Amino acid sequence: MADEAALPVAAAAGREKEREREERRRWLARCALAVVGIMSTLLVYGVLQALKYVSFPVQTLAKCAKMIPVMIWGTIMMKKRYGGKDYFFAVIVTMGCSLFILFPASMDVSPLNKSRESTVWGVSLMLGYLGFDGFTSTFQDKLFKGYDMEIHNQIFYTTMCSCVLSLSGLILQNHLIPAVDFMVRHPDCFYDVIILSTVATASQFFISYTIRTFGALTFATIMTTRQLVSILLSCVWFVHPLSWMQWVGAAIVFGALYGKSFSRSKPQKAAPSSQGSIPNSANSS
Repeated sequence: MADEAALPVAAAAGREKEREREERRRWLARCALAVVGIMSTLLVYGVLQALKYVSFPVQTLAKCAKMIPVMIWGTIMMKKRYGGKDYFFAVIVTMGCSLFILFPASMDVSPLNKSRESTVWGVSLMLGYLGFDGFTSTFQDKLFKGYDMEIHNQIFYTTMCSCVLSLSGLILQNHLIPAVDFMVRHPDCFYDVIILSTVATASQFFISYTIRTFGALTFATIMTTRQLVSILLSCVWFVHPLSWMQWVGAAIVFGALYGKSFSRSKPQKAAPSSQGSIPNSANSS
C-alpha cells in the first residue's frame, strides 16, 4: 500500500523535474538568441567603422570571402566534415568574385576609391567582420538544430536584443536626442527609415529560413554570389559595360556553382550485390 501511495508523488516529482528542465532549455535558448542579436549589431557597427579605413574594393572583397570562415566555424562548432572538393569550390567562388570586383571596365567605380586608403586597422576590422559573421550564421544554424524554435520567435528575440543594444549605444553616446531632432526636422527621412526597416525585417525571415533549411554554408554562398549578381543587374539596368575580366570572373563563379550542384546530384554507381556474385561464381565453376 505504501508503494502504491508513493507512485503519484514520484510521478508529480518527475513532471516537476521535466518542467524545470524545459524551462532551463528555454532560458538557454533565449540567452543564445541574445548572443546572436548582440553579434549582429556589433557586426553592422564594425563594418560601418571599417568603411572609414578601407577602400571600396577591400570592403566588397571581404563580403565575397564569407564561405571559408563559415566552413571553419562549422568544423569547430558543429563537428562538420568538409572535403577537399568543398574547400576547392569555396576558393574558386571567392576568386571569381574577386576578379569581378577588382577589374571593372571603368576604374571610377566609387568615390570611395579616391578618398580612402586601406589601412592595417581597416583591414583588421574587415578580417574580424569575416570571422564573427561566419560565427554568427553558424551559431544560428546550431541553434536551429539544437532547439525546436520557430523562425518568428528567433527573429523576435534577436531583433529585440539588437534594439536594446542600439538604444543603449545612442543613450550612452548622447546621440538619441540629436537623432530624434533630425527625424522631426526631416519627416521625409522617417518614411525612408520605415521602408528600410520593413525590408530589413522581411529579409530576416528569408535569412533565417535559408539557414534553418539549408545551413550556414548555403547562406554564405548565396550572400557571396549576391555581390556579383547585384553588380550584373546594375550593369544591365544602367547599361554599364563589363570588362573581359569581369566576364571571366562571372563565368568562374557560375561555373563553380553549377559544378558543385552537378557533383552533388550526380548518382553514384551502385556496387554489385553479393547475391548477384554467387551465381556467377557457381557458373564459372
